[in-house]
Amino acid sequence: MADVPKREVENVEFVFEVMGSPGEGIDAVDLGDALRALNLNPTLALIEKMGGTKKRNEKKIKMDEFLPIYSQVKKEKEQGCYEDFIECLKLYDKEENGHMMLAELQHALLSLGENLDDEQVETLFADCMDPEDDEGMIPYSQFIQRLMSDPVVFD
Repeated sequence: MADVPKREVENVEFVFEVMGSPGEGIDAVDLGDALRALNLNPTLALIEKMGGTKKRNEKKIKMDEFLPIYSQVKKEKEQGCYEDFIECLKLYDKEENGHMMLAELQHALLSLGENLDDEQVETLFADCMDPEDDEGMIPYSQFIQRLMSDPVVFD
């Protein structure tokens, strides 16, 4: 078994119980969701590199295959933290007052990096966003705090 502490193995077993079927493991299309359920934040590229698929029933991942993947993803350093996200959004803060245009945030989420689709952005805004003011501005630090404290789960 990979270098995973016993407590974390129990958490992995629980995720497998919920997401998979006994003896068969989890579908490889659910690899990213399983890792996220274990408080990891893998990129889509990393999920694909680790064996995740885009179509259901192409491949199953058993517990003994998952533990080394979990261990390796846990060691990855390509995850942003609160401060990283704030620094990024400061680029859009023209008045340097902690506010940015909602439209700019929406554009960034829809078109940059691992972009989201319209429905995902709307769900994200509904769950984590204060209403924009009369000028279309939002306080981005509160958005990031809510996003990171209570992540939105997409189907």
